[in-house]
Amino acid sequence: MKRNACLFLSLCAGQFAFAQERPNIVLFLVDDMGLMDTSLPFLTDGDGNARRYPLNDWYRTPNMERMARQGIRFSTFYAQSVSSPSRASIMTGQNAARHRTTNWINSEDNNRTPFGPPEWNWQGISSQVPTLPKMLRKAGYRTIQVGKAHFGPIGSEGENPGNLGFDVSIAGSSIGQPGSYYGEAGYGNISGNKARAVPGLEKYHGTATFLSDALTFEANEQIDKAVGAGKPFFLYMGHYAVHAPFEVDKRFIGNYTDPGKSPAARAFAALIEGMDKSLGDMMDHLEEIGEAENTLVIFLGDNGSDAPLGDEKGYTSSAPLRGKKGSEYEGGVRVPFIACWAKPDGRNRFQKELPIPAGSIQTQMGTVMDIYPTLLALAGVKAPEGYVLDGTDLSVQLEGKKNGSRQEKFLMHFPHEHRGSYFTTYRDGDWKLIYYYNPLMPDRPVCELYNLKKDPFEVHNLATADVERLAEMVDAMAAELEAEQALYPVDKEGNPLKPIKLHLK
Repeated sequence: MKRNACLFLSLCAGQFAFAQERPNIVLFLVDDMGLMDTSLPFLTDGDGNARRYPLNDWYRTPNMERMARQGIRFSTFYAQSVSSPSRASIMTGQNAARHRTTNWINSEDNNRTPFGPPEWNWQGISSQVPTLPKMLRKAGYRTIQVGKAHFGPIGSEGENPGNLGFDVSIAGSSIGQPGSYYGEAGYGNISGNKARAVPGLEKYHGTATFLSDALTFEANEQIDKAVGAGKPFFLYMGHYAVHAPFEVDKRFIGNYTDPGKSPAARAFAALIEGMDKSLGDMMDHLEEIGEAENTLVIFLGDNGSDAPLGDEKGYTSSAPLRGKKGSEYEGGVRVPFIACWAKPDGRNRFQKELPIPAGSIQTQMGTVMDIYPTLLALAGVKAPEGYVLDGTDLSVQLEGKKNGSRQEKFLMHFPHEHRGSYFTTYRDGDWKLIYYYNPLMPDRPVCELYNLKKDPFEVHNLATADVERLAEMVDAMAAELEAEQALYPVDKEGNPLKPIKLHLK
């Protein structure tokens, strides 16, 4: 029976592909997965070739490797340092300083932190915003959200992804982490953390279905429905993995036996492998129903790693990168990014329009803001007139070329407390500035300056050695913050702490 159903879907898909005007899109988003949480190396040497590090030998992600063989990976792809800002940037094409969701959103109440800006956008994405799924839906796409949403708190418009342009929403709500990964626990509904229980998966309650698999089953079913209806689909596949709680996936935990790693680190690695299985299962399904050639798959993480390795600041969790989720260093903002056609075929009309070279590495920068304009361009959709976009269309870079018109700049504004607190980072070319606002001593900001080309792991702070460059970077950062109408941390009296220009003697 299953074979006959697959044959029927394949025949339907063949007819659909003949008339299809736009490619399918799968955006496969992993929670809390940093650049080093994979067996696929993303860091490169001076010649742009992939270089392995010890963490690449700890994890097992064969389907990420499969994607990389079929397409292109970016060695330098930036997200915000925590979840909600990145997700809002993907949905809007705007930087966090502009859309003002600058911290992760707590479901129940405002978590601005003591000196955070009072007006920050903790309500998340409004129904009035021309989101990515809204724009694609207008172009005829069936828009599907499966898994983690985390677009707004309880009672907000963003709590329900259906308000933001999705035709279908499954297992998404205000929560940023699952109550449990276990079907036996009803993903938090039956036992465990009910305040963070995953909604809408009742048919798996009481079964041995791991959460990552349940979401995969639901996503594949929605793909089939879209294909059966003769519509291109945009699938926003938001895994709750690999966010805490680090519960053991018994299917894969046996692959991680290093006695030098903690039980939490081993469980995290098994969550990574289970997520990777989901990726492979979905790509296999697209091939079974005849839609792989017509489907672009984009894989990325939403912020730096939260792997339970090393100390709280994460100086080994992302090694050799410094820092982890919530920090100002590269380990907090660099994420994996891979793009490929689910089945490469040079004769396919969509692949002729966007030829992605197999097995290639793009060393030019990309950011989460770029996804919005890239997917609109792929679908032949114009951005809303008068709407400000901070992202750049990645099409040229996805073809393995350098985009000469791209500005090599990235601003990450975090006016809250976390592992790194009340800071803005600003990258311009090889140089990176970290500017710390000081709520208790507002006239004494602290700065760090790194040359990432010479010092990619942020070891040598050049703030006192190159004060002229430092002053230039602070001025440029301040100008960009003003251009994006950023909100700032406040001092003890509630006054906004704008960057202080450095005056050279």
